[in-house]
Amino acid sequence: MLRTSASRVLDDSDREEVLALLDTDPVANVFVASRVRAVGLSPSRLGGQMWGFGPRGGLVSLCYAGANLVPVNATREAVHAFADRARRQGRRCSSIVGPAVAVEQLWERLEPHWGKARAIRWAQPVMVTGSAPAVEPDPLVRRVVPEQFGVLLPACVAMFTEEVGVSPDNGDGGALYRSRVAELIRIGRSYARIEDNQVIFKAEIGAITPQACQIQGVWVHPDHRGRGHAVAGMATVVEQALKYFAPLVTLYVNDFNLPARAAYRKVGFQEVDTFMSVLF
Repeated sequence: MLRTSASRVLDDSDREEVLALLDTDPVANVFVASRVRAVGLSPSRLGGQMWGFGPRGGLVSLCYAGANLVPVNATREAVHAFADRARRQGRRCSSIVGPAVAVEQLWERLEPHWGKARAIRWAQPVMVTGSAPAVEPDPLVRRVVPEQFGVLLPACVAMFTEEVGVSPDNGDGGALYRSRVAELIRIGRSYARIEDNQVIFKAEIGAITPQACQIQGVWVHPDHRGRGHAVAGMATVVEQALKYFAPLVTLYVNDFNLPARAAYRKVGFQEVDTFMSVLF
């Protein structure tokens, strides 16, 4: 099939049309939408480019090309166009992540040029809730304050290393990661149960839009797993998220992490979609 349009780099003049497209699925698109709402579409502020497929006034698909490559509402034709642009540009991202079908199609076209991935998470259920937690929240899970940064950081590094398979200290020595951890604490979106200067449970609220917010970095200390901390801790975070941030709370989780999926279901989350991640 001949392509009727090539991808193009969008700018702030496309902002309203981009947001309208993102808002058609506020759960799946929460990360990209939060970036656009916060900083617009200028590459210098966005930390990357936003590619569009379709003419002005008729955008069909998007792809955020920054630290991550994230397709949005990507049709098969759009995937072809985005893969062409990504191939010509060369790999600048640390992952491809998003709806499973589009990510798999992108990777089929990019793997011959970008080489083998470090890891592929083929199925990551997207979960969402808009209701008060179905279980009792943990009253000892509280917002982390800046003075607790030094206590929280090792737990964040442990979570990242366990989840992604590499340490966030690689590359720049962890400076960017530490900055992000500190920023989430500063703006009141980091939660933890801390006892005797040890993190028992932690989670952060990352992306936020008026419609939805995304929980990330969920972690329980290995010595305290299997005691219900994830369920009660997540109940607290969901309660706080619904009260202060957005009417829908979402996250995505590896399909093989059965304990986490069960914990989230106990809190009230339901699986509504499937993501896929290709990690470099």
